[in-house]
Amino acid sequence: MRHLIPSLLLVWLLSLSLSCGRGDKSAEQTHRLPDTLNVGTLYSPTGFFILKGDTMGYDYDRICDFARSRGIALRFKVARSMTDLLDMLKHKKVDVLACEIPVTAEYKARVLHCGAINETYQVLVQHSGAGMIYDVTQLIGRDVYVEKGSKYESRLRNLDNEVGGGINIHTVESEAALPTELIQHVSRHEIPFTIVDSDIAQMNLSYYDSINIGLKVSFAQRSSWAVAKRDKWLADTINAWAASANAQEYSKQALKHYFEMNRGPKPDSVKVDTLAVTPPGGISPYDHVFKQYAQEMGWDWRLLAAIAYSESGFDPNATSWMGARGIMQVMPKTARSFGVDENDLGNPEVSIRVASKILKELDGIMRNKTGPGDRIKFVLAAYNAGSGHVTDAIALARKYELDPRVWAENVEQAMLWKMDPEYYNDSVCSNGYCRGTEPVDYVVKVLNCYENYKKNYKK
Repeated sequence: MRHLIPSLLLVWLLSLSLSCGRGDKSAEQTHRLPDTLNVGTLYSPTGFFILKGDTMGYDYDRICDFARSRGIALRFKVARSMTDLLDMLKHKKVDVLACEIPVTAEYKARVLHCGAINETYQVLVQHSGAGMIYDVTQLIGRDVYVEKGSKYESRLRNLDNEVGGGINIHTVESEAALPTELIQHVSRHEIPFTIVDSDIAQMNLSYYDSINIGLKVSFAQRSSWAVAKRDKWLADTINAWAASANAQEYSKQALKHYFEMNRGPKPDSVKVDTLAVTPPGGISPYDHVFKQYAQEMGWDWRLLAAIAYSESGFDPNATSWMGARGIMQVMPKTARSFGVDENDLGNPEVSIRVASKILKELDGIMRNKTGPGDRIKFVLAAYNAGSGHVTDAIALARKYELDPRVWAENVEQAMLWKMDPEYYNDSVCSNGYCRGTEPVDYVVKVLNCYENYKKNYKK
């Protein structure tokens, strides 16, 4: 996988005076950053992931900012495990590890940490409001659910010993044990408590504002990027960038973007342009546009309307946390690939036109991969998450003996697996982590809306 950042400045030259370690003898070495820096990373729900064909993530954005500041390009190499990642660095296949490498004695013996130090904690996730607890001793006699065999179970059992016993520890297996799933269960009042890392908890707080993550239950866990021990000059270069006011402001905004911006469900109320008028017996002010492009596609216009409602509530000014814009929530990069300026996506006609082209393209991709009765479900999932993640889920379904041409309980199940590192790092997957609950829920939401439109509005 290659993501190249165009050169914006002359390559930056760095001169360092290094001690040779013998008496007072010293030497000056001048190091030049390469035109293209090889970056090693891991797929993760926060640091590096692909969504709707765009690469995103907190670490991804920051290393891109470093590259822009130094006028160099980047080439990304994604490892499937921490062991593989460290081997890449050891054998000079990558120059820097732009992901969270724990600052522990084990890793400090193998790498040189650099850049900003991030601190995370394990925290208690609970429902906010009445009944909240504020001290770990209040967990005595309470039910706490964690993934079986995980570091969270280990910490919880140690915590149980620390408070003198009495915490009711429940261990959960399968995809239902993933931190994101357990947090969702807490938000729905299906379980009272779980324990996860604070960065994962903070990200999920942007989806579920009904949870509280304020109670720390562990000591700080420190992490940062890293380079090979032989490349102290590169560590110094990254440290100098990380300490600059511009980098710190950029990192602050990236932190807000990935961990604070609301990603929860959109309001059910219909939002429309105040200058537009919904025709009598119509679904929205844009029915005539849906009909025009649906006819060109050979689709029912009410299905296009259902997608628009699910995406934006018919709000042409809607912008999502990931940058998708307009009534059909088209990504700017995707719009540009169809020759459309992203600033025009607020125009409902433009947004629907581009979306119809995307959907037609996805329909072609899925045509030979699915059963005819299920193809629309695959297309909708791909519109929500990107065709790469759906293709990964099809491959997982085939590998683990599910029906790769059937959505319900087959590829749908494999899509949920893509939240689990065991599966999204599988050799058959090319697109890494995906919050699988989103495309799964999206398919249901759109089709339920479509069924409602079919019952109440003429074709």
